Amino acid sequence: MYTEPASLRMLSLGFSAGLPLLLVFGTLSFWLREAGIDRTTIGFLSWVGLAYAFKWSWSPLVDRLPIPWLTARLGRRRSWLLAAQGLIMAGLVGMALTDPQVALAPVVWCAVAVAIGSATQDIALDAFRIESGDADHQAALAAIYQTGYRLAMIWAGAGALWIAARAQDATAVVGVAPAYQHGPWQVAYLVMACSMLPGVLTVLFSQEPVPAPLAPSKGLAQWLHGALVAPFADFIGRYRWQAALILALIATYRISDVVMGIMANPFYVDMGFSKDEVAAVSKIYGVVMTLVGAVIGGALALRMGVMRVLMLGAALSAASNLLFAWLSTRGHDVTALVWVVSADNLAGGLATTAFMAYMASLTNVQYSATQYAMFSSMMLLLPKFVAGFSGKYVDAFGYADFFNATAWLGVPVLLLVWLAGRVHPVHTKSGA
Repeated sequence: MYTEPASLRMLSLGFSAGLPLLLVFGTLSFWLREAGIDRTTIGFLSWVGLAYAFKWSWSPLVDRLPIPWLTARLGRRRSWLLAAQGLIMAGLVGMALTDPQVALAPVVWCAVAVAIGSATQDIALDAFRIESGDADHQAALAAIYQTGYRLAMIWAGAGALWIAARAQDATAVVGVAPAYQHGPWQVAYLVMACSMLPGVLTVLFSQEPVPAPLAPSKGLAQWLHGALVAPFADFIGRYRWQAALILALIATYRISDVVMGIMANPFYVDMGFSKDEVAAVSKIYGVVMTLVGAVIGGALALRMGVMRVLMLGAALSAASNLLFAWLSTRGHDVTALVWVVSADNLAGGLATTAFMAYMASLTNVQYSATQYAMFSSMMLLLPKFVAGFSGKYVDAFGYADFFNATAWLGVPVLLLVWLAGRVHPVHTKSGA
């Protein structure tokens, strides 16, 4: 299944989807911390990611609204993918040309543009993926999508740090550490903008998937009902009171990982790890371990069922945060960093693949973009909001207490997974 054309397209498009994320989160937080921005500000700036959490609000437009000229030539999914990719590239160029140490606001606004473009790309791409295969192929498509996504994260994480380190003037130092320089980060972000081009080419040379036919609208009111009301009514109608349980699980499943992840790069900077060390261990080796976890998760989901893997992933993801608390007591220990990052990313890859397959199983293909966007938005809304206070928590209590607290956040998720496992997916005749 991993060598089928649909899977290979997902590999390339997964790369396009994964590239912007770290550039407005992890890599950006490393850049900002190196530029002297305080941790509390970095934590609050993570709310840029709320664009992903609110993408459901414009997902009906992506699902149904044509883009003048583009949609007629490329189709619904590809036209929105191309427009979103253009916005991402423009935002990355804007970030590259602005120094946060001189003016932070322009960097933030450009990061917002990148996040909105990335969230829009995710909406169209999730629908593209779901419409590219039947229910039996969704776990495999999710796994290969994650492979491309994680390869992009290697490039946006390790690649950006490596480029910035190579472009840095080694003679400029403050004490024993290199002095902050904007030029290396400018080069890195311009290269990242150009790295969106493979995704653009994939969109241009791919075939538009055949989506479920849309019912003809007789007027604006009927169109709005079909675009805004029907997708949500369909989900509630299929699951009734159990919909609240499912949505609660979706809203909290990733909370321990997301809240912890905001402070990971500031933690590396404060522990004295260099750009090259973070690039090699966290952004390359760690992401490879995430790929291993993703492939294992996809295989286990086919053999054991999605819910069992979902439970395993939730337990491992929460437990791995305790290792970061231990790492905070080790100082500048690269070997310990390797072991901690390996365990954390292996658990995260396994959990994410199972979670994507679970959300796809809940989706009616007739409303694939809107419903999946609703699920993936809820997945991030609460975690991203809580994560905004992470820097303030670290400033008050320290890294060790922070990492322990994020592990405890994952405990209620285990109960929700167990309860949701008793709910069987309900599909319509045209459903996924």
